[in-house]
Amino acid sequence: MVTVSQENMVALVSRTGRHLQRYNKLGRRQVVGCIPYRYKIPKQTSLDAAGELEVLVISSQKGKGMLFPKGGWEKDESKKEAALRETLEEAGVRGILERELGKWSFKSKSHDAHYEGYMFPLLVEEQLDFWPEKDVRQRKWMSVQEAKEVCQYIWMKEALEKFVSRLASQQHAAEKTLNKL
Repeated sequence: MVTVSQENMVALVSRTGRHLQRYNKLGRRQVVGCIPYRYKIPKQTSLDAAGELEVLVISSQKGKGMLFPKGGWEKDESKKEAALRETLEEAGVRGILERELGKWSFKSKSHDAHYEGYMFPLLVEEQLDFWPEKDVRQRKWMSVQEAKEVCQYIWMKEALEKFVSRLASQQHAAEKTLNKL
């Protein structure tokens, strides 16, 4: 007999439909997503050597290009809950959600619609073998530079740049503090 902890169970079905979707005052659908990341060296927290930071990208459902996990923010959840849910559904990872990177307005490439997108960094602590969209998406860890090259959305590339800049600023502040000691 195999015992499985309830906390590690994941519903293998993604939420669907638009009846709970949030829209802003201009009628733009609100979406949220994450930039899942990790350091190549476990327990690493700095960017001392090039290439230590990796980000996780996923394939588009339509199979054209790569992107970060994102999807609709629904009325029955907070922005953070939506970001965590979408990342689990689309990329099959869990972790520590960090401070919001910002808000972007963008136009859909496939629909004639405008959106409002919010992005968060997610320090990945667990990568699942099975997740809701495993059969319709591929996921791949890569360097920040590689992600900038393959990501199909400009607004997501901007979020990635903001994230890397934030990490560099945090590291610089930490180094200044250590130098004062």
